Amino acid sequence: MSAEYFAHPTAVIDEGCTIGKGTKIWHFSHIMPNCIIGQNCNIGQNVVVSPEVVLGNNVKVQNNVSIYTGVICEDDVFLGPSMVFTNVINPRSAVNRRGQYAKTIVKKGATIGANATIVCGHTIGEYAFVGAGAVVTKNIPAYALVVGNPARQTGWMSEYGHKLVFNEQGIATCPESGQRYKLENNEVRKIK
Repeated sequence: MSAEYFAHPTAVIDEGCTIGKGTKIWHFSHIMPNCIIGQNCNIGQNVVVSPEVVLGNNVKVQNNVSIYTGVICEDDVFLGPSMVFTNVINPRSAVNRRGQYAKTIVKKGATIGANATIVCGHTIGEYAFVGAGAVVTKNIPAYALVVGNPARQTGWMSEYGHKLVFNEQGIATCPESGQRYKLENNEVRKIK
């Protein structure tokens, strides 16, 4: 039986991985033991996916990304070029901290921009948008737009990736999808 996913001949896939149908793994990427990668993912070139990482369905991982043990990405997450996760809060070369990895969760639909750094132990909310080069040092709310070092919230984003402008009633409409959103108590939710 042939694999239901594509792996470039230069990719290394260690034993014990589960890789979903339709996923593509490109040049010089290394998928380490016991990873779970969902369906229809795209893993760019020179990507490292460390042991026991979990990627949901339709996750897009751009070139030169490092995803370390302790990271869970839900469905439809976008990881921009050369972004990186950490997994130990106080690493030292001479001190073995294996087994002390902090969990980082990236919720459904979130985007992390090019060259961003996600310090471990935090949650990136659903459809949050982390700008290029940002350094995330705390939890990010759903739909939040954060930029800078350290990352600070500068607005809210739609599920289609457009900055939301709220009226006096706290309602905003995505210019691309027409979806409407409500801002209340410093939280955004989509109006069904």
